Amino acid sequence: MANSIYQVNKGINKSIEFKGLKAQYIWYLAIGILALLILFSVLYILGINQYICMAIILSGGSALTYKVYGMSRKYGEHGMMKALAKRSVPKVVKVNSRKVFRKGGK
Repeated sequence: MANSIYQVNKGINKSIEFKGLKAQYIWYLAIGILALLILFSVLYILGINQYICMAIILSGGSALTYKVYGMSRKYGEHGMMKALAKRSVPKVVKVNSRKVFRKGGK
């Protein structure tokens, strides 16, 4: 047998990370960039000056990138889903009838 060198992938079961973006934030950035591309096309077809279109898209792209990286840093891989789920949990459960606590509930 010949001597073979195999590289071991030590990133098994880890979330995807690309230049600091984790998991779903890569998709958010990609969808945002696609939306900006479509917006540029629409603005250009409408006849708006090319430099104004580029200024709008560059500022929007900068804001999008800043926001997505900030969310990735703040929430991490699963944190944003947990924060959204925490919002939907009621703070108080109010029951005006004792029938719920009686045997049979009727």
